[in-house]
Amino acid sequence: MPKFQSAPAYEHGQAGARGVLVVNLGTPDEPTASAVRRYLGEFLWDPRVVEMPRPLWWLILHGVILRIRPGRSARAYRKIWTESGSPLLLNSAEIVRRIGERLSVDSSRAPAAKTAVALGMSYGRPSIAAALDELHAAGARRIVVLPLYPQYSGTTTASVFDAVTSALGKRRWVPELRFINHYHDAPGYIAAVAQSIRDYWNAHGRGDKLMLSFHGVPRQTLLDGDPYHCHAQKTGRLIAESLSLGNDDWILSFQSRVGRAEWLRPYTDETIAALGRQKLERLDVVCPGFAVDCLETLEEIALQNGELFAASGGGTLHYIPCLNDREDHVDFLYRLIEQHSSGWPGTGTNTDDDETPDQLAASRQRALAMGALQ
Repeated sequence: MPKFQSAPAYEHGQAGARGVLVVNLGTPDEPTASAVRRYLGEFLWDPRVVEMPRPLWWLILHGVILRIRPGRSARAYRKIWTESGSPLLLNSAEIVRRIGERLSVDSSRAPAAKTAVALGMSYGRPSIAAALDELHAAGARRIVVLPLYPQYSGTTTASVFDAVTSALGKRRWVPELRFINHYHDAPGYIAAVAQSIRDYWNAHGRGDKLMLSFHGVPRQTLLDGDPYHCHAQKTGRLIAESLSLGNDDWILSFQSRVGRAEWLRPYTDETIAALGRQKLERLDVVCPGFAVDCLETLEEIALQNGELFAASGGGTLHYIPCLNDREDHVDFLYRLIEQHSSGWPGTGTNTDDDETPDQLAASRQRALAMGALQ
């Protein structure tokens, strides 16, 4: 019979907290081949990421990919690594810190209510399981899960759901959950991306065309019913409308494809090369599918594709940074969390679950009198 986790032990009279679990994809611990191999081994083994029979995929992954790709990827990571570590981890942690500050000073919340915020990564550290342990230790009995993926995909958002439910399946006392599925067309998100583009144009001028590059996925996922392609298209359209762009002013594409299977088109690299051959003087690129800057934006787009654009006959490629910890981005995510917590008992909305410290103390005394150990 399985032994379920109970630690830290529950004490009667504890004030329950709301938990917020913010999740991003993950990153190697350091830009070395061995660290990248560990990270890729975890990432690429996820059946949500690669839908292939496990025995065959194990042979391909361990016999070919993990022998070749880690060294190449480590060299790419070294180009964008900072003195403080991985940009993806640093930017994600800063967002979590600032969301936590917002939630802790919310004057509309009842005095007894508190919120604990933790960061987890689908692959690598800190893990989703470790983040849930952190929230459990803080007394979180209700948890909002926020994957930092604006557009839903089974390869990303659903893998977060799998990891969360797997970790909680080992718990004796499972918390209530609210899972934020996507926010690809949320007005606050669209407004923040559009404003970040305006801010960049105000500071650096405006290019001849704006490219909105989203992370690609195999085309088969679209045929099998994944809404990611539709979400990306709607995000692009709404951003273009917010910026009052004409049809010839912008283009949407999909990046980061690997393997021989067909992925969502048009491909970012092929499109950039074609624009270079057309002698476009300046191309601006933004990546609205990424909440924070990472390898795919800083190295693949800004460096690799910047060189490709110039080598193909184009002028200069200007990469417009992700939202990262911009004030409007943090404010939007904070409001999104509050929206998904609305009406939840015990979150400071003056419901029956919002007990005062005196009521909690009285509850504890009653429990101890009836034989409770803690």
